[in-house]
Amino acid sequence: MSLCEIIRLDGYIQSTYLAIYPDKIMLLDGCCRPDVEMVLDYIKTTLQRPITDLKVVLITHMHPDHAGGAQKFREATGCLIVSADKAQQWYKGIGGHAMHMVDMCLAHYVARRQGRSPKNLYYPAHLKPDLTVKDGDRVPGFDDWQVLETPGHTDRDLSLFHLPSRKVYTADLIIKLRHKFVAPFPIYDPKVYIQSLQKIKALKPSMVMMAHGCELAIDEATFDRLIMQAP
Repeated sequence: MSLCEIIRLDGYIQSTYLAIYPDKIMLLDGCCRPDVEMVLDYIKTTLQRPITDLKVVLITHMHPDHAGGAQKFREATGCLIVSADKAQQWYKGIGGHAMHMVDMCLAHYVARRQGRSPKNLYYPAHLKPDLTVKDGDRVPGFDDWQVLETPGHTDRDLSLFHLPSRKVYTADLIIKLRHKFVAPFPIYDPKVYIQSLQKIKALKPSMVMMAHGCELAIDEATFDRLIMQAP
């Protein structure tokens, strides 16, 4: 029996998920920079726990709403940052610097569309993880969570599969806006993206936790439509 409770919080422009245990907490993604205060306040005020109970922040990919708060969380709590095992930074070179700026502008655009007040979204372009993981690994310190490599949106996207409950967090792999599913933007590799969708379908998850959307049971027929409609 798992002692894990998974809580969804409304982040600045995305859903934020906490895996809460009696003696430790994991954040399933690095959020936006403005979410750091909200998450830490939830731990202190709602859970009435010390913020140092946050032991791991797992970064699924480097976009502002998934890695933007990572460094701030580590500075505040001493948590470990865990990310994909990649030799090179996602935002590398002059082109990477420009892409980093563009991605922050896109996050500001999404916030404006959602009616959010402007916030500082700046975060370091280069991630310095404490630990890295590969496909099939268990999350360090959280053995009931399995890491899945699900690239396509970027070259390093991760999903997280909670083995006892068979719930899966897919970050930006699957997005539901209002009443329809849409592909993430951009798609780094369409062929690999479809393979990642097929990988999640094969798990037969009890629930899919989306960063843009919420928690949803997705049947095989819906997965098949997602795969057929993929760019």
